[in-house]
Amino acid sequence: MNAAAAKGTTRVGKIGLLASIPLGFQHLFAMFGATVLVPLLTGLDPAVALFTSGTGTLLFQIITKGQVPAYLGSSFAFISPFIAAAASHGLPYALGGGVAVGLLYAVVGFIISKIGVDWIDRFLPPVVIGSVIMVIGLGLAPTAVDMAGLSSGLGSLASPEVRISLFTIIVTIAGTAFFKGFLAVIPILIGIIAGYLFALTQGVVDFSAVREAAWFGLPHFMAPKFNWSVIAAILPVSLVTITEHLGDVLVLSKIVGRDYYREPGLHRTLLGDGLATSWAGLFGGPPNTTYGENVGVLAITKVFDVAVIRTAAIMAVVLSLMPKFGALISTIPTAVMGGVSIMLFGVISASGIRTLVESGIDYSHKRNLVISSVILVLGIGGAQIGVGSFQLQGMALATLAGIVLNLVLPKDR
Repeated sequence: MNAAAAKGTTRVGKIGLLASIPLGFQHLFAMFGATVLVPLLTGLDPAVALFTSGTGTLLFQIITKGQVPAYLGSSFAFISPFIAAAASHGLPYALGGGVAVGLLYAVVGFIISKIGVDWIDRFLPPVVIGSVIMVIGLGLAPTAVDMAGLSSGLGSLASPEVRISLFTIIVTIAGTAFFKGFLAVIPILIGIIAGYLFALTQGVVDFSAVREAAWFGLPHFMAPKFNWSVIAAILPVSLVTITEHLGDVLVLSKIVGRDYYREPGLHRTLLGDGLATSWAGLFGGPPNTTYGENVGVLAITKVFDVAVIRTAAIMAVVLSLMPKFGALISTIPTAVMGGVSIMLFGVISASGIRTLVESGIDYSHKRNLVISSVILVLGIGGAQIGVGSFQLQGMALATLAGIVLNLVLPKDR
């Protein structure tokens, strides 16, 4: 571990205020599309989602003693249960389920504070967690490809979306590989700006929402309501998001070179994530989760200063109070975000490979081969198993299968 990583800073030292602004914008852009997409799909207010994302991230930073450079945004895992709960009972009751999920996080964090994290090495050894990290990134791959307009039957150069996404990813890769000095730490932001300017030349940017939006205004907050049947339907989704949290915190630990499971402690990161989720539900925002997109930005830029994350969080809050500026950001074409997401999600997957390599996992040992194979296929394939209304699917099912296989398969050759 190098000295910079040990202090939680960067290869370029402590970030100053002026430098933190463009770096904060980079994180803001990385999370913006996904964070506002969840409320758009579930019927919530995107401005509220930005507000609860920013304030939730600041709350997380307080609880984790400002040591973990994680950004919290809207969770995709709750889209389906929120839509179902809204249809049967109404959106306020779905928000009540989100509040309950956050409190469950706090309970799990309290248990971990009492029993420690040594059990993680037994139940989630590197062969399991490295494979799960790969699933986190690769599971998002179809989303990035669809956003970039490169899915089957659509990837034609005659499409402006394809041209935009390809131009964006080329600039982003070039910036990551060849830029020097300060430009080397903001390749994602440069890629987004370049892609946006190119999109303007393609005539696909619509400014009508910007013209109609007000300069200042409060988001449309909504209070939660509680119903036990709705809570019971939404709570199982926490298995997915807690697993995702474990993976994201481990990826951060590997990237930064610190063991966040032990300091500030997994109990603190879970508590921070949970309280941020409950906080969001109280104001009418979707549940929060640690964001893989921002983990990817950290991996590419090597800038780990938590001040940058706080800057991005404050920017998100400011944007939630400035509808016109928020509308301008929302004019960034999906293809631009798809182009940068291809690299961001790929970096997450590569972090899983790094975990396996650095841990010395021997794949000539059939036990390791079987565990990784099952996790990857179940997780990426989107497998699901249900008993009544209880469902395990995707990453949660893959993780559970990996844990079971690790416990029952003999460790001797």
